[in-house]
This record gives sequence, C-alpha cells and structure tokens, in this order.
Amino acid sequence: MAIVVHGVEGVRALPVGEPLGSSGLVEVTQEAVNRFAEATGDHQWIHVDVERAKSGPFGGPIAHGYLTLSLVPRLLPEIVEFTGFGLTVNYGCEKVRFPSPVPVGSKVRATATLEEVTEVRGGLQLAITMTIAVEDVPKPACVATILIRQMT
Repeated sequence: MAIVVHGVEGVRALPVGEPLGSSGLVEVTQEAVNRFAEATGDHQWIHVDVERAKSGPFGGPIAHGYLTLSLVPRLLPEIVEFTGFGLTVNYGCEKVRFPSPVPVGSKVRATATLEEVTEVRGGLQLAITMTIAVEDVPKPACVATILIRQMT
C-alpha cells in the first residue's frame, strides 16, 4: 500500500536517505518486451529472438534496460502517492545503471529512497533513487535517480 504524501509540508516531512517502501511484483513478459522493441526500434536478438537467446549469454531473452527503467512510472505510485499538487512533472534522471539482466518471465519490484528535496519555481523537485530488482536475485537490475517536480 502506498504512503500518501499531501502537499509541500507532507514532502518536507518525508525521511531523506531512507527507503519509502516497495512496490508489488510485476512480471516482465515476452509480449511486453516485443511491444517495447516495436515502440523503440530496438530489435536486438537478446530481447526478441527467443530461440537464439536460449544459446546466448543469458540463457534466454532479457528485457531491454530501458524497458526496466520505463517501469518506474508504474511502480512508484505503488510506493508513494503525492496529493495536493496541481501537476507532477517527470524532469529526468540524474544517473541510471543496469547492473544485472531481467530475464523474460521474471518478476520485478521497486524500492524508492528520497535523496533530496529542493525548491524550484512553482513547487518542489524530488530526487528519488529507484532500485528495481528481480525477485530472489540479490543484485539489482536497475538503479536510477529520477527527478520529479511537484508543482503547486
């Protein structure tokens, strides 16, 4: 269940540097990988050629790194819900890494840690580190510090 954070004061009350929580598990399917390949034009065989990928370095197809990153807007609201703002803007990423693969058919979950809150014209900017991990795999699949602007 997501924690609900209301307005500027609610954001300022959040603990900086500590985990805010975790999302539920989401399965990464071959269909999702194929749709992502179509959307991005990235048809590399380790993602979309299931038979060839079986003899590749990962023993089967893996999700695109950017597909894994693209799960952030789906998973973050399961961790924290912001209310009392007029608009939420994705402002970008500070740092993104893909330390381990996401095999097709595996399940991932995210954890979120608030790193910094700064004032910007018309609202607040939050730097949140999202760590996406494959279920039962100790090394994360994606670690990204995202920037979100909550505009009043």
